[in-house]
Amino acid sequence: MAVHVQRRVFTVDEYHRMVEAGILSEDDRGELIEGEIIKMSPIGSQHAACGKKHNALLHHQVQQRAILGVQDPVRLDEHSEPEPDIALLKRRDDDYARSHPTPEDVFLIIEVAETFAEYDRRIKLPLIVCGGPDSRTTSRSWKRHGG
Repeated sequence: MAVHVQRRVFTVDEYHRMVEAGILSEDDRGELIEGEIIKMSPIGSQHAACGKKHNALLHHQVQQRAILGVQDPVRLDEHSEPEPDIALLKRRDDDYARSHPTPEDVFLIIEVAETFAEYDRRIKLPLIVCGGPDSRTTSRSWKRHGG
């Protein structure tokens, strides 16, 4: 006999209210994906290094033509607000202080996949692709140690 479990799906606004109410803290590493709060693993040194390399390269290339978001939220829809490693965004006078960017604001998203590579490929990438940006990539940083 199959067991059907009902899940409580959260909206982005509810997710933000949980932070405001102290249920979740700013230090909790998580993101809202399809209405579920997904705990993110700590960023390892290889992941951080790859992100820094992409950031430096893009910063040099785009200069004043775009804004680089580093691990900042992008509101894809009512139930998803991932925090990609890097987002190349349209310039906006308020630098996104009034609201997080949406798919229409995104030129490029880079997600560095180190520990959750399968999840990023199977869940996050299709969500981001359906969410909007015309340009997107997945970057993998793997380094083998020892023999």
